[in-house]
Amino acid sequence: RRPVPRITYQAGEPYRISRREMEEMLAHCRKEEVEKKAHEVEPMMNDGMADQSGEEAQKKEEQPVISLPPTPTPQTPPPQQQHTDPASPTVATTPEPVPVACSNKSLRRSCEAEPEYEDGRGFGIGVLVWGKLRGFSWWPGRIVSWWITGRSRAAEGTRWVMWFGDGKFSVVCVEKLLPLSSFSTAFHQLTYTKQPMYRKAIYEVLQTASMRAGKLFPVCVSTDDSDSAKNVELQTRQMIEWASAGFLPTGAKGLEPPPAEQSPYTEVYPEMWVEPEAAACPAPKKPRKSSLEKPKIKEIIDEGTRAGEFVPLFLRPSFLNVSLEHPLFIGAMCQSCKNCFLECAYQYDDDGYQSYCTICCGGREVLMCGNNNCCRCFCVECVDLLVGTGSAQAAIREDPWNCYMCVSRNVFGLLRRRDDWTSRLQLFFANNHDQEFEPPKLYTPVAAEKRQPIRVLSLFDGIATGLLVLKDLGIQVERYVASEVCEDSITVGMVRHHGRIMYVGDVRNITHKHIQEWGPFDLVIGGSPCNDLSIVNPARKGLFEGTGRLFFEFYRLLHEARPKEGEDRPFFWLFENVVAMGVSDKRDISRFLECNPVMIDAKEVSAAHRARYFWGNLPGMNRPLTAMANDRLDLQDCLEHGRTAKFDKLRTITTRSNSIKQGKDQHFPVYMNNKEDILWCTEMERVFGFPVHYTDVSNMSRLARQRLLGRSWSVPVIRHLFAPLKEYFACL
Repeated sequence: RRPVPRITYQAGEPYRISRREMEEMLAHCRKEEVEKKAHEVEPMMNDGMADQSGEEAQKKEEQPVISLPPTPTPQTPPPQQQHTDPASPTVATTPEPVPVACSNKSLRRSCEAEPEYEDGRGFGIGVLVWGKLRGFSWWPGRIVSWWITGRSRAAEGTRWVMWFGDGKFSVVCVEKLLPLSSFSTAFHQLTYTKQPMYRKAIYEVLQTASMRAGKLFPVCVSTDDSDSAKNVELQTRQMIEWASAGFLPTGAKGLEPPPAEQSPYTEVYPEMWVEPEAAACPAPKKPRKSSLEKPKIKEIIDEGTRAGEFVPLFLRPSFLNVSLEHPLFIGAMCQSCKNCFLECAYQYDDDGYQSYCTICCGGREVLMCGNNNCCRCFCVECVDLLVGTGSAQAAIREDPWNCYMCVSRNVFGLLRRRDDWTSRLQLFFANNHDQEFEPPKLYTPVAAEKRQPIRVLSLFDGIATGLLVLKDLGIQVERYVASEVCEDSITVGMVRHHGRIMYVGDVRNITHKHIQEWGPFDLVIGGSPCNDLSIVNPARKGLFEGTGRLFFEFYRLLHEARPKEGEDRPFFWLFENVVAMGVSDKRDISRFLECNPVMIDAKEVSAAHRARYFWGNLPGMNRPLTAMANDRLDLQDCLEHGRTAKFDKLRTITTRSNSIKQGKDQHFPVYMNNKEDILWCTEMERVFGFPVHYTDVSNMSRLARQRLLGRSWSVPVIRHLFAPLKEYFACL
C-alpha cells in the first residue's frame, strides 16, 4: 500500500505539510539525533582510553621500551544525505535515518533502535489495539513508531496509532486504548452495519490478527463482483465469530507482533491487509500487487521474450482473463484492473499529482514527473519490471525526469506508449459499461416556426451555469426554476440574471404538486454533491448514505417531470458527477437512470483539468469535444496584464485553497513582478469560462468565490452539451 501522501492527523485538528518539507525535516531531525548520541558517548570512550593508557604506562615501567611506528586508524566520514532537486522525481516514501560512522557496534545499534514507548504502560510498536476518539466508536488500529508518521514523538502516556480502514494516524492516550483481545467489549455491531469504512477496518484488522495467530480462513476467488462480495462477507463473519470467542486457540498471546514489526525504522505492510475490490467499501488507496504475483509477471515476460514476441501488459495475471486493452500502453488488463483504472485514473493527491501509478493504478513507491505541465506518477515496481532493472534508480538520478508520457519517443524496454493514447483513453471511459441499456428515445428536430422557449428545472443549481449557457447559445428561456440551498450561490444567480430565476429551496421539499404547478418542463439538469461519492474522501458514505442519497432526489423529480403518456414533446435531461467514484456507485447510478455515462474532461476546451461523468439523453453527447475560437485553452490567456503563467494547464480546481498550487513542490501558478502569485478570482472565472467578475457580489471573499467556482460546471463543456438544443427550442 502506498504510504503517501502522509496527511497525518492529531486527535482533533488535521495537520498538513508538503511531502518535500516533511522529508527534509525528517532527515534533518535524524541527523541531529545521531550527532547528539555520538557526542554523548564520546566522553565515555575518551575516559576509557585514558584508563587504558594509564595501565599501559605502568606496564612500560616494568618492561623494556620497544618503539613501534604508530598505526594510522582510518576514519570514515559519515555519509551525507543525497540532495534532491525539486524538479527531480521523488520516491514517495519516508527517508531512512542517516547512519552514523561509529566503530562501536553497541552505539550503532542504539542509534538504529531508539527506545520508544518505554513508560511501562504497555502497547508497544506493532500491537493491535482498539482506540477511542471523540465522536467515534472504538476503532481498530496498530501502534506505530513516530518515525513512520512523519511527525514528532508522542508524549509520555500516549501512542501513535495507525487506524485500519483509512490508514490515518492519531495520537491517543493509553487510557483510551484497549488490546484487540477485548474484541467482544469494543466491537460495535450497529456501526458495523451502517458504516462501510468500519466494516473495512474490521476486515483488515482481523486479517492481520489471523495471520499472526496462524488461523487461516478459506477464501473463494471469484471474478464476479457480486460473488466476491458475498465471499468476503462470509469470511468476515467467520473471523468476527472467531474474535468474539477469544481468538482461540492461541488467545491474546497469538496476537503479539512478530519481531520484524517491532522495529521503529521498519515500515511493515502486511499483505493480509489487502482485501478484494468487492469488500464492503473500496479502499481509499488501492492495494499494490501482491509480492507473490511478481514472479508470475516476470515469468510471463521472460517466456514471451524468448518466443520473440512483445509481451502484453498483465496488470493482475492471477486472473488470466486479459481480453481488455490498456488505453495508454500496448498490453492488456483483466476486468478487476479495469475497474481499478476507472476509479483511480483521475484521482489526484493534494499536491496535484495522480494518487496512483499510471500503468497499474497501484504502487507503494512512485516517481513523479518533473514536467510542470504533467501530473503523472509511475511506481518503482512497474518501471523496473517493464523498462528494465535499475531504471527507477536511474530516473531518480535524472534531473529533471520526464515521464514516459512526456518524452518524444514511445518505446522503453517492454513499455510501449500507444500513438493514439488520447483517443483510446476517451474511448476507454466511454465504453466502460458493464450494463447494456436500450438507446434513449430520439426526438426529431422541431421546425423553426414551431419552436417554443425552453422551460428548465435545475436541481443543485449552484451559480446558474445552465442559464448562463442557454443565454450564450441564444436559446429563449421561458422559465428557469432552480433548487439551491447555498446563500452565496443564490445571491450570484439573483444578481447576475436580474431575478429571472425562480428559487424554490431544498430539493427534498419539492413535491409532485409543485412540479405540476411550475411545469411542464423541457429540460431537467443537476449534479448532486460528490463529497460522499468521491473515492478521494476516505470517510465517504457512498451512494446510499449522507449527501450521496441526494441523487435519488434527482431521480425522483426527473420522473415527476417526464411527459405523461401520449405527450409527444421533446424532453431532455442531464445529470453530472465526479469521475473518481467507485465502480459500484457508478453502476448503481446508471442502473437507475437506465443509461451509461459519458466522460468529458474540460482540459480540451479550457485551461484546467476537470474530468466529469455526464448521464443524459441530450443529442450527440458522445461527439468529440471541440474547442471554439473564443475558448481560452492556456492559462496565459486567462491572466490579467503584466502576469505570466508558469503552467499551460491547471490541475482540477476544487473548493480547497491549496488546489490552486501546482506541482509536487506546491508552486503558485503565476509570476508577477518576479514573484510567485496566486490565481486571482477574475482569472479563475476565465478558467471556468464565466464572465469576469461573475461571482463578485455581496463583498464575498476570495476563498468564498473559489468555493462557488470549485463546485460549478465548466461553461465550455456545458455549451458543448447544450448546443444541439438549438434545433428544438426557439432562439433569439
